[in-house]
Amino acid sequence: MNDNDPVLVVGGGLAGVGCAHRLGDEGHEVVLLDQNDYHQFQPLLYQVATAQLPAEDIARPHRRIFREYPAVETVNSRVTKVSLIDRIVQLEDGRSLAGSHIVMAVGARPNFFGTPGAAEHAFPLYSVPDAERLRLHLRDLLAQVAAGASPEEAPLDVVVVGGGPTGVEIAGAVTELMAALHKHGQLAAPGRVVLVDRADTVLGAFSEKSRRYATKKLKRAGVELRLGVGVSAVHPDRVELTDGSEIRTRTVVWGGGESAAELAADCGPEPGRGGRLDVLPDLSVPGFPGAYAVGDVANIPDAKGVPLPQLGSVAQQSGFWVADNIVREKAGRPTEPFHYKDKGIMAMIGRNAAVAEVGKRRHQVDGPVAFAAWLGVHATLLSGAHSKTDAFLSWAWDYFDRDHAAIVEASADPARIAWDDEEADRPHLDLGRPGVPS
Repeated sequence: MNDNDPVLVVGGGLAGVGCAHRLGDEGHEVVLLDQNDYHQFQPLLYQVATAQLPAEDIARPHRRIFREYPAVETVNSRVTKVSLIDRIVQLEDGRSLAGSHIVMAVGARPNFFGTPGAAEHAFPLYSVPDAERLRLHLRDLLAQVAAGASPEEAPLDVVVVGGGPTGVEIAGAVTELMAALHKHGQLAAPGRVVLVDRADTVLGAFSEKSRRYATKKLKRAGVELRLGVGVSAVHPDRVELTDGSEIRTRTVVWGGGESAAELAADCGPEPGRGGRLDVLPDLSVPGFPGAYAVGDVANIPDAKGVPLPQLGSVAQQSGFWVADNIVREKAGRPTEPFHYKDKGIMAMIGRNAAVAEVGKRRHQVDGPVAFAAWLGVHATLLSGAHSKTDAFLSWAWDYFDRDHAAIVEASADPARIAWDDEEADRPHLDLGRPGVPS
């Protein structure tokens, strides 16, 4: 291990940015590598997809984040190969970089579980380009309907695959959007929104009370729940379900699970559950000195050895912790096992509906109280990438209080979070290829 080499952090999401921030605070040289020039705030992707936020508002340029961190260098090039054994990263532009330590923070990608046609025809929702592609697709369908296309030519029905927080949030947002367009005379009838999941309930990781609340709110909004059934195939104009039925649609949103990013498959260790890298309690990769894995690419054990869920708070905290352990290593001190501070689990079901379970005993709250919990957690996650979290708080409360039917974002400019960024600091969004998830 050459201590003169910088620490290589591969991936610029919550975990990677958190790690680089902490190391930069301590004055250690860091190279942060990501094929994109921005950090994405994944919890708000569904709002970009439904035209409630512009994509630029949740894609923070890395150079803006680290402009006051001279020890942190950002490199925007696709990583083609990672070798944990010798801590070397190979880039698409032909360069190879070596590090004193290497931190895998490359995130996750959608898991289609081998479903025929899903990768080709479904819309995942794991990156800013994913959300923007879905928004443009929905806009095009709405334009076709406005131009007089028949329902058969441009059906507005949407199928959402997956009843976890991603599926619930996008189903609720699309339903609200359709209802608003119908109320304002832009649609003769709102499109049908169907949420499909193999489980017999939505939000399976939540308590029974939370699941009942979410189910009631979704149904009241107009979402059709098809539970206990899966998707067997996705076609350009329909989906086939495992019970033999079909749903005609040109829009399938995939929130049915995730697996580790592709780089984890051949970086050295044998991948574990979900294609992720198994790590020791101190978040190091066993058998690979100087190598760590954090966030959604890692199976991070809790105090009982059970892998923690893929949550933003887990990603950010693990990034901070690894940075501290690297500082300890460089100082000749032993590393320490990761201790996760549980922020709870939560989901937005609609503009005026949210559910959260907080505290060690998972106390269930809903409505405005749950939204306040959601807001607090996400403001904390944003604080590493945005100095003006008050702008987010102001925007979010306005969002929660408004009547969506009174403001049709799809037909006008969406409300912006007033970050007050300079024009030159806008991210470069490439819709030709999905970005590395955070």
